[in-house]
Amino acid sequence: MKIVFMGTPDFAVGALEALIDAGHEITAVVTQPDRPKGRSGRLQLTPVKECALGHGLPVLQPEKLKTPEAVSELKKYPADVYVVAAFGQILSKEILDIPRYGCLNIHASLLPKYRGASPIQHVIIDGEKKTGVTIMQMDTGIDTGDMLYRKEVDISDEETFETLHDKLTAVGGEAVTEALVLLERGELVPEKQDTSAGSYAPLIRKEMGELDFSKTAAELDRLVRGMNPWPSAYTYFRGKQLKIWNARPSLNMTSAEPGIIVSIDRDYIEVAAGKGTLLIYELQPEGKRRMSTHDFLLGIKPGINEKLGFTELCN
Repeated sequence: MKIVFMGTPDFAVGALEALIDAGHEITAVVTQPDRPKGRSGRLQLTPVKECALGHGLPVLQPEKLKTPEAVSELKKYPADVYVVAAFGQILSKEILDIPRYGCLNIHASLLPKYRGASPIQHVIIDGEKKTGVTIMQMDTGIDTGDMLYRKEVDISDEETFETLHDKLTAVGGEAVTEALVLLERGELVPEKQDTSAGSYAPLIRKEMGELDFSKTAAELDRLVRGMNPWPSAYTYFRGKQLKIWNARPSLNMTSAEPGIIVSIDRDYIEVAAGKGTLLIYELQPEGKRRMSTHDFLLGIKPGINEKLGFTELCN
C-alpha cells in the first residue's frame, strides 16, 4: 500500500520500520519540527525524522499541519492510508478525509481505557496487569475513533515505563502491519468504543513524580517504575532532592510515621509507608550521578528515624 506516515518520538519509529520491512511504499513522512535541545540550543532531529532520512524518505515538518499551505503540500504525496503514531498534532477533518482508507492511529493502550497522551506510564502507576496496542480509525476526537485491531501485552511486577515502552513499540509495528493486511482484504470490522468504560491518561508532568509516603508501599513502587526513566520519582533528604530509581514494596509492619527510615541494610534503605515499607535500592542525590544504595551509603550515613519528604525541606 502507499502510505503517508506521521509520527515523532521513538515509539513511532518501530511502526515506521515495520511498515518499510513489510514492503509498503512510504510516500512521505510527517513529523514535528526540529527543536533546540540542551544548553547549546542545537536543533534536535526527531527520532522519526532520523529514521526517515536513513531510508531516503521525503520528510515534511509543518509547524501546524492543518494550515492550507501544509494541507496543499500533503496532498502532493499519494497515499491509500495515513498511519499515525504519537505524531503530536490533531488532524483536521479535511486531512482525515484525504486517503481512501482514512487515517489509522497506533495507540499504546487497550482502548477505550487510557485515551490521551501518557497511557504507558499510567497503566503502570494504576497497577494494571494488561495493556496493549489498539489500531484505531481516527476521527476528529482525541482517541475516540472506532477500534479496528488490538494486541495485548502483560505487565510484569518489575515493569518500568522504559521496558513497557519498548515492548509496545515492537507490538505497535506488528499490529499495524497485520491490520493493514486485513484492511486490504476488507476483513477489518470497526468496533465502537464503549464511552462508559473509557478513561483518560493526562500528560505526565515532572511534579507528578513526588513520592507521598502516606500512600501504600505498593503504590509508591508503581510510581517509581512508571516514572522511570522520565521524569523520575523523587523525594527530599536533608533539604535536597533525592531521585528514586529502583525500589520494592514490602509488607513489613511498622508503627513509624510515613517517610521515616526504619532500617538500613548494605543494599537498601527501608522507609515507612502508609501501608508496608518501601525498600530503596537505587537512587540519585541532587547534583550527583545515579547510583546503587550500597554506593550511596559509602559516602552518606542516613540515620534510623530520619525522614524523607517535602516537609523536611520546609523545616
